[in-house]
Amino acid sequence: MSAGVPDRVALITGASAGIGAELARVFAANGHRVALVARRAERLHELAGSLTGAAARPPIVMACDLSQPEAGDAIAAALAAQRVEPDYVVNNAGFGLVGPAATIERAAQLAMIDVNVRALTELSLRFADSLERHHGGVLNVASVAGFLPGPNMAVYYASKAYVISFSEALHHEFGRRGVRVTALCPGPVPTEFQARAGFRPGRRSLIPALSARAVAEAGYRGLMDGRRLVVPGLANRLVPQVMRMVPRGLALALVGRFQARRAR
Repeated sequence: MSAGVPDRVALITGASAGIGAELARVFAANGHRVALVARRAERLHELAGSLTGAAARPPIVMACDLSQPEAGDAIAAALAAQRVEPDYVVNNAGFGLVGPAATIERAAQLAMIDVNVRALTELSLRFADSLERHHGGVLNVASVAGFLPGPNMAVYYASKAYVISFSEALHHEFGRRGVRVTALCPGPVPTEFQARAGFRPGRRSLIPALSARAVAEAGYRGLMDGRRLVVPGLANRLVPQVMRMVPRGLALALVGRFQARRAR
């Protein structure tokens, strides 16, 4: 790194487990220095230690709660202190809660919006100039849920619909600046997400699950190829196609019934 010239990092949120941890491994394996963000510092340090052999430069660890309004400022300050700036931003952090919206704690649902929507939006936009300088990109982790109505997970499904719409718009706008933007839309993946969401143990999805590693690799390839949407898995790719033919009322009833059975 030349004096006065910031080093480049791939900023990855929600990196302590699941898809986020695998995205960190994929980026590091492809030669990127990574900056890891999540709430659990000890998990991030464990991951960073496992990446030191794969990356030429040590990972940066930032323990941060993205539901807090000052999180974006804290991340930017930490990166500046390390004299680095993002060439890629990977917004993977997010969570869901299963159950009727009126029965779930309101503060928890607002925190979901803060993480899934507000923080993702802020980090996508905050580093736009840096991304343009380095001809980098943004990878926003959405979900096939974003193509569906979501009774019994209303806020989560709505947040992922936002991520898809927002990312597609940025793909068009940022593309003119030489910046790639991709929405990664996985289906079910066996991670800690299910336990935090409140799914009943042992309940399976109707769609076959993919591994977190497979999803991460598909997302990385799609971003590097400049794709607008990446939906890993054949069954998952059928979801938006089927939704064009199924009456909305029927989809509402089916999703609501299925999610109600998955709740604890």
